[in-house]
Amino acid sequence: MVVLRDEKRIARLGRLAQVLSFAGLAVLVAGLLLIFINDSTSVFIYQLLALAVGYSFSQIGLHYAHRYLRRPRMDQVLDTAAAKFARKDGRLYHYLLPAPHVLLLPVGVVVLTAKFQNGRITAKGDTWQQTGLGMRRFFGREGLGNPGHEAEAQTAKMAAFIQEHAPSAADAPLFPIIVFTAPNIASLDVKESRVPAVHSAKLTGALRQRTINLKPLPKAEYDALRDAFDAAAAHLIEETVRDDAE
Repeated sequence: MVVLRDEKRIARLGRLAQVLSFAGLAVLVAGLLLIFINDSTSVFIYQLLALAVGYSFSQIGLHYAHRYLRRPRMDQVLDTAAAKFARKDGRLYHYLLPAPHVLLLPVGVVVLTAKFQNGRITAKGDTWQQTGLGMRRFFGREGLGNPGHEAEAQTAKMAAFIQEHAPSAADAPLFPIIVFTAPNIASLDVKESRVPAVHSAKLTGALRQRTINLKPLPKAEYDALRDAFDAAAAHLIEETVRDDAE
């Protein structure tokens, strides 16, 4: 399977995550120290301001750290998982297109919406819940949100991109799969999710199920998609990822 990945973006945003995290901590500490170096009645206002700024910096840093610093990164987990299915004819694009992770197959386009969260995750229709974190949910954690809505938004962006850059392939199959990448997730009960969702270890089965009845795209449509996607990665060198089972 061919992988195209914007390594410069990953490195840049990884550094930004570190800077924002340290800056947020520094501002929070400075806010706490104000009470010892300033006896003005307005010091409380400055402390509140420092708290707001420091917290905002740390949360933005945390957002980027989860995506670009944690090991293994979500894109690396998707490489391994997708290669088991698309080892010979798949092209996986990371951080290059309107959706962060896009898998081009001979039968269509798959938007892989990656989620790193762990704990006990359940989904029923459009309702998602994350439990089993205890006090950890208040320290260094990014909420689960609504992966279904996130996946649909990413898919809509890809549909618009294809309509603009590869209009001849606008009717090609395009669908999302939500993929949880945490290796130590406590439990994942998402069979009733409106948008298909799986753990990365079961991505092969999900891809097979979604594509088994699809016919290969006409060559002109596939080439139009590949050319449009590759244009966003023209500055990159293709990387080949092989299935470990081979």
